[in-house]
Amino acid sequence: MLIRRAAVIDLDVHQGDGTAEIFQSDPDVFTLSIHGESNFPFRKKKSRLDVPLPDGTEDTTYLRHLDEVLPAAFAFKPDIVFYQSGVDTLASDVLGRLSLSPAGLIARDRKVFSAARNFGAPFVLTSGGGYSRPIELSAEAHANTYRTAWQMFAGF
Repeated sequence: MLIRRAAVIDLDVHQGDGTAEIFQSDPDVFTLSIHGESNFPFRKKKSRLDVPLPDGTEDTTYLRHLDEVLPAAFAFKPDIVFYQSGVDTLASDVLGRLSLSPAGLIARDRKVFSAARNFGAPFVLTSGGGYSRPIELSAEAHANTYRTAWQMFAGF
């Protein structure tokens, strides 16, 4: 078997409730969700590690929490890592309720990509969320995630 253990790092503003529920009893899947505590879904499921953040959380606080919990996903020693990189954490997002800047999102992605690259397991990047007004702010944030991935993984 090539893949036995997996880690899911879900940084969309909405809790990764579906993933949490599906893998709740699976000891071979580590689920990490950093999300808005008062945002949808209103009845949260239990991830292996949940970090609920209050409305208005800004870059410095968000990134501090990420630094505190991200190592746990890799300490689990997964054979593959999935990263849900929601951009609905932007301050301009009408549904997100957190207050990250575009630079904060890039810093978030760099931290995840750096940890994944240093760990060395296969890495899957998925994007989600993005309800900024104007919508171009969400599109730019998604593009920045992939630009950052290219910078971090090109030639690796």
